[in-house]
Amino acid sequence: MTTDTTTLVSRNPADPDDIVVSLRTPGAFAAADAVERARTAQPGWLRGGAAARAAALGAVATALEAEAEELAALAVREVGKPLTEARAEIARAAAIWHYYAQAPYEPTGAVHETAAGAGLLLSRRRPYGVAGLVTPWNFPFAIPSWKAAPALAVGNAVVLKPAPEATACAQRLAEIIGRALPERVFTLLPGGATEGDALVSAADVVSFTGSTPVGRAVARAATARGIPAQAEMGGLNAAIVLPDADIGRAAAHIAAAVAGFAGQKCTATSRIVAVGAALEPLREALAEAFRAIRVGNPADPATVCGPLVHESARDRVADAWQGLSALAGATVPDAPGWYAAPTLVEKVPPGHRLLNEEVFGPVAALLPADDLAHAVRITNSVPYGLVTSVHTGSLDAALYGLDLLDTGMIRVNAPSTGVDFHLPFGGSKQSGHGPKEQGRAALEFYTSSRTYTLAPEGATT
Repeated sequence: MTTDTTTLVSRNPADPDDIVVSLRTPGAFAAADAVERARTAQPGWLRGGAAARAAALGAVATALEAEAEELAALAVREVGKPLTEARAEIARAAAIWHYYAQAPYEPTGAVHETAAGAGLLLSRRRPYGVAGLVTPWNFPFAIPSWKAAPALAVGNAVVLKPAPEATACAQRLAEIIGRALPERVFTLLPGGATEGDALVSAADVVSFTGSTPVGRAVARAATARGIPAQAEMGGLNAAIVLPDADIGRAAAHIAAAVAGFAGQKCTATSRIVAVGAALEPLREALAEAFRAIRVGNPADPATVCGPLVHESARDRVADAWQGLSALAGATVPDAPGWYAAPTLVEKVPPGHRLLNEEVFGPVAALLPADDLAHAVRITNSVPYGLVTSVHTGSLDAALYGLDLLDTGMIRVNAPSTGVDFHLPFGGSKQSGHGPKEQGRAALEFYTSSRTYTLAPEGATT
């Protein structure tokens, strides 16, 4: 991918000579204009009623299901997502639209007794107007869906600014949504930082997913304007493995969470904390599991680890393992695309970037811990707090982790990757800002609470 103030080019990470889409970026004025046009369409979308909104969202879900294979193939080509994962993402996106198609019928408030006298007190949630969505490239259909669907369900209009690397995917998603919705209720705004900044400066509510520096800038800009914002900003996720865990199963879960989609998930595992006697058997099981991971063409259904999204991402990953003791990987395959082998390292010195920064690639560090309390301290020691996986056969150990781990999500005997779209999603510390995404939490985020007092004429209040 390359982008400047006028041109955007998205390339196939598995074959960089393959240009997926090239276009002129619209600029800041186009972003402001898109918001204004969406603002004129939003009242009619809200007045159309619950049935119309539910039917439109359901139609999007049905269209995604009907065009699933084509969309999955596009995700493979544009962002290098392995075919099996791409198919699963389209299925998830369709399920998200089905889920939120029921939301327009949900209660939007409550009736309360007055403190004294006749009348009614009502609380009611109403849409803000135009939701500005800034989304990443790694889930080009699912993340725009889990932001746009709830925003639309409660009556907002939407302007979507996708990552440049996922422009073609966003165009196809916008075509599908546009067929189901009235004109201007959903608008696609391709481009880069210029368009993203302009959207944050104009929208009535903002949702962002991406890097921590950009997410914090988005949060500051929204706060300065006095508008609500949420920002999901990645993680440095740990997997804790206790001696009583099923070591083979834990190793399989962890290897998949490190290397799946080349580690390009905010929920990917990047630190593996082995407690006490778990270290040696886990060390061997992980090395074997890493070496068994299929690396190659993302269009092959057997591929687990495809290319990194662009050359600089591949170089960043390769630089991260330099000088470290590798148990597996630490090589760059000789292939046309931007590949890096799934890599497991140990004996990582304190202060190393792998222990403090999100590398966003298929590399993880194996770390020893004396006991569970020590493992929790290691896990909590980083500035991120998105998700932790805990692998154990002990309910007591699992509950201990649930109480003391300061991550937004904790998954016991499961990979760190994986999202339940009907539950709140998000992290703490530098992993997240503002309210959580998904589930009913999203419906609340995209609406403001209002209190109404209805008093009989002539009543004293």
